[in-house]
Amino acid sequence: MIIAIDGPAASGKGTVARALAARFGLPHLDTGLLYRAVGFAALTRGLDLKDAAALAALAGELDLAAFDPEALKSGPVGEAASRVAALPQVRAALLKLQRDFAARPGGAVLDGRDIGTVIAPQAEVKIFVTASPEARAARRYRELSQRGEAVSETTVLEDIRRRDARDSGRASAPLVKAPDAVELDNTALSAAESVARALEIVAARTAPPAPGME
Repeated sequence: MIIAIDGPAASGKGTVARALAARFGLPHLDTGLLYRAVGFAALTRGLDLKDAAALAALAGELDLAAFDPEALKSGPVGEAASRVAALPQVRAALLKLQRDFAARPGGAVLDGRDIGTVIAPQAEVKIFVTASPEARAARRYRELSQRGEAVSETTVLEDIRRRDARDSGRASAPLVKAPDAVELDNTALSAAESVARALEIVAARTAPPAPGME
């Protein structure tokens, strides 16, 4: 079983994906970490975030094991990730890695922006997790504040809106809900409620057909 979880920044898709992976005993890949790792490496090396060739080469030699996941969660790295993810050359360099993960025997859970549309369009379950920009900004603000980053909620909201526009408007694999995906709007839901709703969606999508409906 392949479960594809897509959605905009700070929508809670990672929380849902991790919970589903644990519930069904499936490996999980947060594809956003791939782009964050490229962004982090680019910032560390002082690369131009518009240099598609250099960034694609960086993506091609990516070793996630060499990165600290916590270091990849900072605000500046998130912004860099959104910028490098808009480059078709970078996306192409990471495409095979993601598709190979989705094709693992037994299935997998992947979350990102284009899982159900590009990486695993054959996924049995597709969920589009979303929430209002204001709700997502409040979540991201709390997360960054707890990490000790000096940010304002207004700045975070502006960043969320900017990333939404970039992710949805890019030419290569834009953020879009797959036609056969189920939308999960968790603006007014807790994390636990969001996960519970996702489990209901999986159960509905994987239930055997009723007699006479095959």
